[in-house]
Amino acid sequence: MTTQKGLKLVERDEEGVNTAFRSDVLDGLSQPQKAIPARWLYDDAGSQLFEDITQLPEYYPTRAETEILRGRAKEFSAMIGPGRAVVEFGSGSSVKTPLLLSAIEPTAYVPLDISGDFLRAAASDLAAKFPGLPVYPVEADFMRKVELPGEIDDLPNLGFFPGSTIGNMVARTAVDLLRNMRETLGTGAQLLIGMDLIKDENVLVAAYDDAAGVTAEFNYNLVRRINRELDGDIPLDALTHEARWKDDFARIEMHLVAGRDIEFSVYDRSFRMKSGETIHTENSHKFNRRTSNMLLLAAGWEPQARWLDSENRFSLILAVARPERSAP
Repeated sequence: MTTQKGLKLVERDEEGVNTAFRSDVLDGLSQPQKAIPARWLYDDAGSQLFEDITQLPEYYPTRAETEILRGRAKEFSAMIGPGRAVVEFGSGSSVKTPLLLSAIEPTAYVPLDISGDFLRAAASDLAAKFPGLPVYPVEADFMRKVELPGEIDDLPNLGFFPGSTIGNMVARTAVDLLRNMRETLGTGAQLLIGMDLIKDENVLVAAYDDAAGVTAEFNYNLVRRINRELDGDIPLDALTHEARWKDDFARIEMHLVAGRDIEFSVYDRSFRMKSGETIHTENSHKFNRRTSNMLLLAAGWEPQARWLDSENRFSLILAVARPERSAP
């Protein structure tokens, strides 16, 4: 079966503007520390740039996670089993997703992503690789509960959240997302989630500030998107990409740093930045066993198994959505 056209759940106004994007940008630029949620880095161009980032020599997470998926296929098959609907939060990776699907023999595949064109292209490529697998792409903001296609109502679900996207969020937001995933997938569902691990600062900074400048372009693309979609005039030439390790928070931060005093407007609202001020565009939290388990348990997911790559750089965790309890 080929890919279905899919559902479209992104809210837009009468002018076609993504209302959540507009709200987050305007609110974020109004704060003393300007900040925009990292999910808005991923329009079609941003999604492609991130795919390019995953191929860079400095960016170890994709290689580490792929190693786990290749080497532990039999264990995934035994613990997950066949016949599940795989619901991927984010458009499918051309490498990682096929490895999982080949290992567990699913009955359906549902990719969720806020970037519609990239989503449909990825779903079409995946459907071509697995011609007997029904594919139902859903264009949606998976930070909220998502209504899944009716075609998978009677199937057990496996959520798949590879990469280190959960690390983009502060703990409160990450728990909210995991709870929304639990509501989307239902009690008894499984979740296979990637979490990057704490390691040497130099390795971490290089992964988010590569020598070729691809990650910088990924960051700059957010400004281009704001200027294009929200009628902005942010002077991109005044901003510089910077990656910082914040040990107290166990995270890499990405910033756009103003090299001079600037004034600009977005959606008819005026903003200012002094030289040295920044727009905080991404966090990438790093974890250990205890902090990753605590995050999952706080959202109602009980960890079942944890796999590491050969260099202990990255982890994949399998968890199950247990019934909610009112007592410890």
